[in-house]
Amino acid sequence: SYSSVQTDQKVLAMTFDDGPHPSNTPRLLKILRDRNIKATFFLVGTNAKAYPAIVRQILAEGHEIGNHTWTHGSLTSMSDDQIRSELRRSEEAVFAASGYRPHVIRPPYGAINTRIKQLMFAEFGYPTIMWSVDPQDWRRPGVSVVTSRLVNAAHPGAILLAHDIHAPTIDAMPGTFDQLLAKGYRF
Repeated sequence: SYSSVQTDQKVLAMTFDDGPHPSNTPRLLKILRDRNIKATFFLVGTNAKAYPAIVRQILAEGHEIGNHTWTHGSLTSMSDDQIRSELRRSEEAVFAASGYRPHVIRPPYGAINTRIKQLMFAEFGYPTIMWSVDPQDWRRPGVSVVTSRLVNAAHPGAILLAHDIHAPTIDAMPGTFDQLLAKGYRF
């Protein structure tokens, strides 16, 4: 399980959860492309199935895709068989869209325990990727607040969390990325 990486280098991992979204994700991809930034997209399987062309675009542009379950349910309230089904169905949706299989998992809501981490690693080979910076963009605090929270909490080796299903989050990304790049961070 990882929530950050130990390093002295000014490197960050930018992650986006819950997509792909039909309008926000393509807009985000352009923002990333314009700045030559690579990110990890933790996709919900039902959305990956609904928007296969966006799944292909994410990969074609050099980003990573991780599994974020089929329905975005809380894994800690599921049986082992339900967890297996959630992960398998989501992985199959990404594979059907793109020919790619995810290699990492982020549990929805961060709801996880040691037993579930071990199951996901043993049966799917997925390390669990959490985060160290959460702007709580899902609460819709406003563009400037999302930017401020991400920029001010960034530190070498941080894993930044955001959600590409919220338009105000996408609105916050140009300023966020430009400020982090100006501080010397690489992604």
